[in-house]
Amino acid sequence: MERKRKKSETIAGSGELTPAEEKRVLRARAKALAREPDEAETGESLEVLEFLLAYETYAVEMSYVRETLPLRDLTPVPCTPPFVLGLTNVRGRIMSVIDIKRFFDLPAKGLTELNRVIIVHDRGMEFGILADAICGVRTIPLAELQPSLPTLTGIREEYLRGVTSGRTVVLDGAKLIGDRKIIVHEEIED
Repeated sequence: MERKRKKSETIAGSGELTPAEEKRVLRARAKALAREPDEAETGESLEVLEFLLAYETYAVEMSYVRETLPLRDLTPVPCTPPFVLGLTNVRGRIMSVIDIKRFFDLPAKGLTELNRVIIVHDRGMEFGILADAICGVRTIPLAELQPSLPTLTGIREEYLRGVTSGRTVVLDGAKLIGDRKIIVHEEIED
C-alpha cells in the first residue's frame, strides 16, 4: 500500500490520487505522447537569424549566414553610395559592410557598441550587414509566413520572403545577396 501511495505522489506531485485517477492521468499522458503531430509541426520550416534594424525585428535564413561579429575597425571608402559603411578585416579577409537601414531607407540610429555585423554569403559573394543588435536564432514554420505588411513598401518589399505573426520581417537572402544594386562598380577616370 505504501508503494502505491509513493507511485501516486510521483505521478501527481504532492497530492494523492485514487487508482482510477492515476489510470486517467496515465492514459491522458499516453494519448498526448502518441498523438500525430499537426501540420505546423511537420511542415517545412526555416531556421533564421533574427536581428534588430531601426527598432523592427528582421530575420535572414541561416543558410546564408556565415557568422556574426562585433563592429570593429571599420575603414570608410570614399566615392561609394551612402549605404556602404566601409571595409573591415575579418581574420585576414577584407570584407565590405553595408548599412541595410540606409539601403532600405529606414531611419538611422547611429553606431553603438551593440552594433553587430552579420556576414552573409552565397556562391562567390560575401559581405557584412550592419545590425543594431542580434536577437538570436529560431525556427519559423513556412506556414506561419504571411505576405507583406502595408508598411513595407518600396525597396524592402523586393527582398521580402514573408512576415511572421509576431511581425518579424523575413528577408530573402538569395535576392539580397544576388542583387546587383549592392555591388559597387565605379571607375575613376584619370
